[in-house]
Amino acid sequence: MSEDFTVIESANADAAPVFVLSFRQRDEVAAAAAGGGWRVVAARRSDALERRFLSSGAAVAVIDARGALSEGMDAARVLGPTIEAHGAAMLILVSQSDTVHMRHFFDAGATHFLSSPMSSAAMAHAIRFAQRHVERLSGWNGQEKGPPEPLGWRFDPAMRSLQLTPALASLLGLPEAPGTRTFFARLDPADRSLARSALRRLSAATPSTAFAHDLAGVGRVVQHLQYDVQTNRLHALVEALGVAPDANAAVRDALTGARDGPSARRWIDRRLAEGGRVGVVLIGLTRFETVNTAYGRAVGDELLRSVSRRVGEVVRETLGKGAIVARIGGSEFLVASDDADAARIGAAVARLEDALARPFVVGGDIAPLGARLVTGESVAGDNAAALLRRTSEALLGDVPLEKGAPPVDLLVDNLHRALERGEIGVLFQPQVSIATGQIIGVEALARWNHPEFGELGADTLFAAAERAGLDATLSDHVQRRALAAAANWPMSLSKLRLSINVTAADVARASFVDALLGRIDASNFPRNRLTVEITESGIMSDLGEAARLLTLLRAAGCRVAIDDFGTGYSSLAYLKALPLDYLKIDKKLSQDITGSPRDRVVVRGVIDMARSLGLAVVAEGVETAEQLDLLAKEGCQYFQGFLCSAPIDVPALAQLVSRG
Repeated sequence: MSEDFTVIESANADAAPVFVLSFRQRDEVAAAAAGGGWRVVAARRSDALERRFLSSGAAVAVIDARGALSEGMDAARVLGPTIEAHGAAMLILVSQSDTVHMRHFFDAGATHFLSSPMSSAAMAHAIRFAQRHVERLSGWNGQEKGPPEPLGWRFDPAMRSLQLTPALASLLGLPEAPGTRTFFARLDPADRSLARSALRRLSAATPSTAFAHDLAGVGRVVQHLQYDVQTNRLHALVEALGVAPDANAAVRDALTGARDGPSARRWIDRRLAEGGRVGVVLIGLTRFETVNTAYGRAVGDELLRSVSRRVGEVVRETLGKGAIVARIGGSEFLVASDDADAARIGAAVARLEDALARPFVVGGDIAPLGARLVTGESVAGDNAAALLRRTSEALLGDVPLEKGAPPVDLLVDNLHRALERGEIGVLFQPQVSIATGQIIGVEALARWNHPEFGELGADTLFAAAERAGLDATLSDHVQRRALAAAANWPMSLSKLRLSINVTAADVARASFVDALLGRIDASNFPRNRLTVEITESGIMSDLGEAARLLTLLRAAGCRVAIDDFGTGYSSLAYLKALPLDYLKIDKKLSQDITGSPRDRVVVRGVIDMARSLGLAVVAEGVETAEQLDLLAKEGCQYFQGFLCSAPIDVPALAQLVSRG
């Protein structure tokens, strides 16, 4: 069990809890708070921050941003809405030199701050003032606010008494003073041995430990145990719903109440190990990211809750209580059943399609969603990963995973950390003039150097990002990395154009153009050597808005390309309506040119149409000399693909250009 999440008891066993997140000075702050009479729940990472704060039962969150300003600011932004919603308090500790940034912390939702130098007594007083703020706020509102009651228990060996907090007793359906045998009977036999081992580890030398387990009717929990040497009492904080990052994630998704991905996989694996057959339905919301960007996170969260409720109602009615519903990514849900034949699954899918086709009302607005549903069924030798991988590939449709890539849902939980650790970078694939054979530009392509699975390409990476709801974050990151690298190219590459990709989520953002131009200018890469590539799916939701944005980009000096043409709508109408410079033929069309005469006619028609509109044509995915020869004969001007080079790093690119 990680030391990331611990409980520090004060001398007063009934003390109110305080949540402390400290990136650099964790022991100092936690000790000061405990010395001030609070029971401290301390953490040093911001994973699942909202849920962890709520599960602690604390009304005050302390974020120690000294020496970690950016991490503290990110944590404040994440926690701010929860602090406001529950009438809680957020105390920020900052270095004296960083007090100029406090307005940003207050904008994020902070209520109090304290700057260095600070004594332990000053910290304790600041926490006390924050606690009084919560109490006054509750009084003004005329109601009890703040986070829910903590889940926990206390055992006094002298009295042989076990006392549960009211919240835990209510959750388990037990009295507040049950017998120990009754309480531990709620654990599975295998988990009882975990509990016994954890209890045996406690001593004066090891006063705290923890263990994780599934709890029937509740889900995944982590029990943080603390032994009080002076009183010989045992205290436990029960961290419900898997909010600890080292508990193999949660059984319940805190936002929607559905199970989460790891819990669903465990459920499937158990059913398969027992010899059962499992049928699954994967649900992907196709317009969620656009709605989330346009209306804001609060509306997006409410929308997901509404989707979860509708899916749950249909599943209970069609598949019974034995089936499960899980949210396995940002906007994807899973339904699984081990007691349903193909006909019942089919009937459930039909009902789900009808339910999700009805518009949702969120934030006073009507938000129509699109949804794709695919089904899967286990076969002999399956495990959850194999079953979900097959079904995920069907759901992804035109975005196949790379050969040998792990299932997308296994990557989702690691993606945020990968961005923070710099595991995601870019490579550059050359774009070549067919007439001269010279490299005239490159396209920046994302690569994830995964510590376990090795190098993963853009298709898998963005599929994981879409499922995690991190499309826009990943797109921003890749654009920054590409621009920073290109701005520092050696002189031999100083005339090359750079192409970067933007997504449908980017286009949906109101400030997209300003943000992108600001990013370009901050990198010092010249606008007139930049091409912005956008896919068909990225413009079709609002053609008029897309035309306006692309016009602004061209007016700012950039060029614009339509990417992957031939895979989606491929409409002459939007080619006429949009201000474009390049049309990029999808690799499938490029490779089909060596197929039947009919295939060649299709490619010829696309190239003729583009050139008649004054667009230059770039063929992607060119792998053979035969493909290149036929494309050249049809009038294609540029190509990229393995015939010239795979995506490569800057030194390799410089060497390739020098040989040309």
